[in-house]
Order: sequence, then structure tokens, then C-alpha cells
Amino acid sequence: MSLAMTATATAQSRVYFTRDINPEALVKIYKALGVEAKGRVAVKISTGEGGNKHYLKPELIGQLVDEVNGTIVECCTAYGGTRQDPKEHWKTIEEHGFSQRFAVDLMDEFGEIRIPVKDRKHLRYDIVGEHLANYDFMINLAHFKGHAMGGFGGVLKNASIGVASTSGKAYIHSVGITTDPVECWNHTENQDGFLESMAAAAQAVHNYFGEGRILYIDVMNNLSVDCDCDGTPEAPRMKDVGILASTDPVALDKACTDLVFNHKASEDDDQQPLIERINRQHGLHILDYAASIGLGSLKYELVNLDK
Repeated sequence: MSLAMTATATAQSRVYFTRDINPEALVKIYKALGVEAKGRVAVKISTGEGGNKHYLKPELIGQLVDEVNGTIVECCTAYGGTRQDPKEHWKTIEEHGFSQRFAVDLMDEFGEIRIPVKDRKHLRYDIVGEHLANYDFMINLAHFKGHAMGGFGGVLKNASIGVASTSGKAYIHSVGITTDPVECWNHTENQDGFLESMAAAAQAVHNYFGEGRILYIDVMNNLSVDCDCDGTPEAPRMKDVGILASTDPVALDKACTDLVFNHKASEDDDQQPLIERINRQHGLHILDYAASIGLGSLKYELVNLDK
């Protein structure tokens, strides 16, 4: 797909793009959005499962976090590993170099809160780390890559599963059946319902902050079929693409998936495994559903900052 191409002649949302993946490019694309992060700024990332090497590194994101005087925010997982227990999670955060470089807040370490969901098809509320209430603004800074259950993980996953507490993650994964992080894995047969629940939870976080107080960035590097929540991810088969950003999370993740599906493969740059992972999990359904509930638009204009 040509980077000058627009998704439609009547594009509704702007998505900014740069091929550069470096600290300066992150600051540049943030400023291109024209929305100033003010007040107490949460920068939501995945700090990565122990053993994972593909997460967004502190040296890459440092200039942006400094620019907005942000705090790195995370929540614990629901699947065991090195990040379900807060004490072990803090060890992983330190091992990956975040706590030495930034202020870090494990938002559900001491509790959780419920926030409203607009779409109540599956969820009655969204359960998030209680410290979410301590922030005025959020930068959703996601590593775009594959995901074993969602097909792909971008800003929608980072807002939904990423901001949810352990019990909130269980609630989303089980499509509103249980908040038990053990029991939830017995209720994963409704794949479309899971994707729809993620969309509803992402919308809950978006609406919690409100327009003008949340923005979204996807970094398309280390494009493994596996998520940063996997301690032993498969090696990337597709080469790095760049950084994309928008105030519209649906348009942003849509642009990223379009870049994957329309990529021209070569012998050492093959997007097919990632496409197969997305299709296997019906991953694109989250985009259609998120658009249908009013979270964002599938129509976008891709603005190339490199020109």
C-alpha cells in the first residue's frame, strides 16, 4: 500500500506515520498529533514478560516519557508467569530497566475500581487498576505485534486487557462470565465475544479520560506472531515497519493491520505468519466491532511525516 494512499476519499481520522523507529521519532509523531499531554500523564506500555526481548525498551521510549513528564503504568496479568504477582512483576519491571529510568506505577497493586462501559453486550463494567484515577491524561504507547488469543495486539488491546486489573483481565477473557483468573480460562470458546469485550473495555478507558485527554501510538517493530506477554516468543519474520499515531484508536490499529496485509514480502521479510495468526483468531473483528460501537472509524488518512 502506498503511504500516500488514503483509506477513503472522505477520510474521518488522521493517522500519522514515520518509518523511523528511534527516540526522536516518537517525540516527533507525538507532537504531530497536536494534542498536548497535560497534568498527571500516564504512559501505558507493556513492560514485557520475563524472558521476552521484544517489548518497547526504555532507551526507545525515554525521550517521549521525559517530554510529557510521564509515569509508566502497568497492571498485573491473569495467566501466571512473572507478572501476575505484584512482587514478581516489580522484579520483571526492574530486570527490563524501567524502574531505574522512570517513575513506574503498578496500578492494581493495591486495588481496583470499576468504570462504566457504554457497550453492555457482554460486560457490565470494566475493572481497572485503582490508580487509574490518579491520572489526567493517558498516552497509550503500544507495541504492535501478533497475539495468541487476539490475533494481534495494538492500542485496543493495550487499553483493554492492558489497563484491566488481574480480575478485570479474567472478566474480559471470559466474556463477562467470571473475574477468577483461574476459572476464566474455562470460558474462552466465544472468540468473537472476547474481541467484542476488548473493544468495549477499550472504549471504557477512552471515555474515562475523554476526548483530548488520551492519544494512541503503535510501534511496529519486532513483529513476532507472539505478544510481549509471552516469555518465549517466536522470532519476527517480518521486518520493522515504523511508528504510527492517532487520536482514533480504531483507525490506528486498522492502519497497522493494513500495512501488514498489504506488505510486499521478500525472502527475509515475510508477513504471512502474522497474517495467519490474525486470521486464525478472527482478529480483525475487533476493529469492525469497535467502529460499530462508536469508538473510532475504519476510515483514515495516512499522513507520512517522512515526506
